[in-house]
Amino acid sequence: MHTVWKGAISFGLVHVPVKMFSATEDKDISMRYIHKECGSPLSYIRKCPVCEEEVAWEEITKGYEYEKGKFVLFEKEELEQLAEANSKNITILDFVDLTEIDPIYFQKTYYLSPDQAGANAYRLLLEAMKQSGKIGIAKIAIRSKSSLAAIRVLDECLSIETIFYPDEIRPISQVPNLPERTEVNAKELDMAKLLIDQLSTPFDPEKYTDDYRERLLDLINSKVSGEEIKIAPARQETNVVDLMAALQASIEAVKPIGTDPGTKPKPRKTTRKTAAKEPAAKVSGGESDADAPKPKRRTAKSKKSDATS
Repeated sequence: MHTVWKGAISFGLVHVPVKMFSATEDKDISMRYIHKECGSPLSYIRKCPVCEEEVAWEEITKGYEYEKGKFVLFEKEELEQLAEANSKNITILDFVDLTEIDPIYFQKTYYLSPDQAGANAYRLLLEAMKQSGKIGIAKIAIRSKSSLAAIRVLDECLSIETIFYPDEIRPISQVPNLPERTEVNAKELDMAKLLIDQLSTPFDPEKYTDDYRERLLDLINSKVSGEEIKIAPARQETNVVDLMAALQASIEAVKPIGTDPGTKPKPRKTTRKTAAKEPAAKVSGGESDADAPKPKRRTAKSKKSDATS
């Protein structure tokens, strides 16, 4: 793993030297823009629209647009000095319960490992947090970006998850077209809760896959091997007109199929009417009793013909 950051965790007067590694990786399949005319990949050019010339990296600086078309400029050293005070330390401010943090705050997860001679202090913090059931809320600066972070135990490793500051979370009041709070139909609510109950299961991340990425990889491999590709159009989803019918159909679709293999279905009672309507079941390897020719009923006339013959 590539080291993303080096520094130390501090809580109280305890100092734990650590290294940070990315816990996740982006598996998105990257595409490049290609010139259709000749098949060449396009390049991005840093061009000044006023000077009309390409600009080298050493001639580029950072600036903040405080008014339209007006910028204040910053040298690289100025920004580095600004972030230097917090860039090498993860300061734990508080210990809280994980359940108190809404998932909307979480950003990216990293692993922390002990650095230099910090193994003992690292193990002490890990064990204390594990037994207390608490997580640490800290401040950290990664690549000059200051973030809040949550430090917690993941198996036998300390992990840190950057989290948004409260003013970075947009208020729900800005979301347009939210429905007004009204009473819902009681029967529909019961059906919806029943459907949720039938779909409820312990969380197993291994069962979920990126279907789009798998289909895209198959398509790429097929194109590389020269196969002609035709993709069937997706079925158009129709608007739900009858909510109750949709809930009922959904519940029927997720009902468990089959029963205990040790039990057999009870035989259905048949009347003379239903027996006449139902086709006779065939027995493997020959005809069933129902398929066998039945003896004709002998009448007086047939008896007489037998006697004369």
